[in-house]
Amino acid sequence: MKLGVLFPDAPEPLAGIDLTGLSADSRQITPGMAFVALSGTVLDGKTFIAAAFAAGAIAVIGEGDRPQDLPETVAYLGVGNIRLALAKAAARAAPASPKHIVAVTGTSGKSSVAEFTRQIFAACGHDAASLGTLGVIRAGHSSYGTLTTPDPVSLHRSLDALAHDGVTHLAMEASSHGLDQYRLDGVTLAAGAFTNLGHDHLDYHHDSEQYFLAKLRLFTEVLPEGADAVVHTGSAYSARVIDAARQQGLKVTTVGGPADDLALHSRAIVGFEQVLSVSWRGQDYTVRLPLAGAFQADNALVAAGLALVSGDEPDRVMAALPHLSGVSGRLERVASPPGSLIVIDYAHKPDGLKAVLETLRPACTGRLICLFGCGGDRDRSKRPEMGGIASRLADLVIVTDDNPRSEDPAAIRAAILAAAPKALEIADRQRAIDHAVGLLQAGDVLVVAGKGHETGQIVGAQVRPFSDHEAVAGAVARLRLEGRS
Repeated sequence: MKLGVLFPDAPEPLAGIDLTGLSADSRQITPGMAFVALSGTVLDGKTFIAAAFAAGAIAVIGEGDRPQDLPETVAYLGVGNIRLALAKAAARAAPASPKHIVAVTGTSGKSSVAEFTRQIFAACGHDAASLGTLGVIRAGHSSYGTLTTPDPVSLHRSLDALAHDGVTHLAMEASSHGLDQYRLDGVTLAAGAFTNLGHDHLDYHHDSEQYFLAKLRLFTEVLPEGADAVVHTGSAYSARVIDAARQQGLKVTTVGGPADDLALHSRAIVGFEQVLSVSWRGQDYTVRLPLAGAFQADNALVAAGLALVSGDEPDRVMAALPHLSGVSGRLERVASPPGSLIVIDYAHKPDGLKAVLETLRPACTGRLICLFGCGGDRDRSKRPEMGGIASRLADLVIVTDDNPRSEDPAAIRAAILAAAPKALEIADRQRAIDHAVGLLQAGDVLVVAGKGHETGQIVGAQVRPFSDHEAVAGAVARLRLEGRS
């Protein structure tokens, strides 16, 4: 492909250069490719130009003027916004995509909404997929990833592959990082959704307003005029999202309140399920949802809203809700030692942990036990906040390691324990889970929080194999061998 096809503003003779592809990762460069030198929050891509050319790059795309130390023999194209240029070029390099794509943003619920939307699309007869934290998921397929919103080149390769494989409907997550870094700007979206906004990623966005504005880009810059915006009205930020969406000429559908377009009138808890009384455009529905928690009802309704604005029949959409299955590591019941319950949840933010503990409290006739930690190299301010939430809402708290990354794990635990002085501290996560499972008595509920579906633990620069699911299964199996379950 010609460089001028990927970057239409390229002047001759640069526009005529034949490329085999492009990448912003010098380690993925092969002969004939263009290297896109992104300026990151930690590293400057221009420092990797030499490595890219050693690997076979024949052109560099950078932001602004040509670097003075770049040899004259090196082809260089300067652009105004390198991340936006990469997003558009990636879309041109892999132009196919599912015909109908919707995206969801918010602090909590993105993975569940994306996957619930996929399930509803499938129930309505579409060949559907979801894309996000859990990777690319399609009926009978799964491909696990590591980023909520992949880099543009990887993203468009996935979209192209899905389209060629027959997928027509896609629901994807839109993270604040992905939106702030223009990763979705080359994607043609039919609808977007907003779930809520809480405390997260302030290590990157610096304050709550900047975090919110990053989310808001989905509605102010990424969605095309005339697209649909589905907004859950339960957040303090919802009104601002609605106003911004309308100013951009989007069609707004509100969800979740008794006076909303997709209205929730009542919710009754039935064991680990719930019965919802909802209405859509004058038609009433009673839905039995096989999921626990008010937040899962919210997620299911946002997903239903995305399907409804996509043109699916309301009766078919509502008929799909009783068959929804939760995603891995989201309020997932994984074991039931006699008379007790063990749940794994991805909650790694204050609002998420609070919602999970409040949801599980009614299921307890004994003690509610919470085991969690916090990740290193991430927002430090949430550590004591989560410690305080756990100590208030659980009967017993066990503080352990999550993904310490480059930080001292003991310092992370100390920050949590400062607000949870009565908590037990067990650094090793496997030992902590073993201990927690060993404490269970009839009526107790144990929630293992923070890592959910993850299958690795990041310590330093290493990713060590670790799964909460496997750790819990091993602990329960050892109890059985000891004759205690």
